Amino acid sequence: MLEFDGAVKRFDSLTALDGCTFQARPGRLTGFLGPNGAGKTTAMRAVFGLVRLDAGMVRWRGEQIVEGDRARFGYMPEERGLYPRMRVREQLLYLGQLCGRSSVEVGRVTDVWLERLGVAGRADARVDELSHGNQQRVQLVAALVNEPDLLVLDEPFAGLDPIAMAAMAGLLRELAETGVTVLFSSHQLDLVEDLCEDVVIIDHGLVVLAGTLDALRAATPERVVDIRYRGPAPQWSGLSEVQVLHDTGGALRLKVPRDTEIPALLARMTAPDEVTSFSFQPPTLSDLFSQAVRT
Repeated sequence: MLEFDGAVKRFDSLTALDGCTFQARPGRLTGFLGPNGAGKTTAMRAVFGLVRLDAGMVRWRGEQIVEGDRARFGYMPEERGLYPRMRVREQLLYLGQLCGRSSVEVGRVTDVWLERLGVAGRADARVDELSHGNQQRVQLVAALVNEPDLLVLDEPFAGLDPIAMAAMAGLLRELAETGVTVLFSSHQLDLVEDLCEDVVIIDHGLVVLAGTLDALRAATPERVVDIRYRGPAPQWSGLSEVQVLHDTGGALRLKVPRDTEIPALLARMTAPDEVTSFSFQPPTLSDLFSQAVRT
């Protein structure tokens, strides 16, 4: 298990982490979310000793992280961490051996991942000759060549097309199923909602929401009503408990208290000509995110 315990990091007058406390559990995918500048990248770098904390601690399996632990960690930074003029396979072998593994062992793992991610045919190409998507794939292989127990990925889906995103998502699921602890940041909240069991939302260096996604959604005091209809829009005048979140003509989203009796509520509205779909559910991850972060 990866644990942040009261992590604090300041850069002059800026507090990047302000008592940051959360966990990422083995065998699970944890989405690490927050607006730009919230402290996500600083927290990730702290895991690898690239940022020295001013207070607090980051632990792995209950102990303070030491260099020997990091040999079994994989990191994929948001910005390219590869040598652009170095050839793909040569570079991956070099990076894998920095973790203390033999060239034979690293070569075996490298070839497996290059094939799996569809870039084996570019193994002898320079990194700067690859497309953005293929560079992203090679960057991921660089995080996997040491067969890590902990995988930390900063915006791994950025710039990928839908097919590549689906492949990346499937790969992360498979890694988690083998017991790997996976922590990744992303601004694509729909994808995180589909993929992750656990989420951590950070804002201004503070963890403002953390836990299993199902529990966080179930615990909210509101529910969301989505109605698609034909004809005139339903009228909600006089219903003080209803908040209209979205109304574009034909699609209506409402926020209501969790204990709302839907049949009674609908009986008090003016009905459209036809309701084509209706749902009553907890808020989405995007809703939770919007409520949790400060604007």
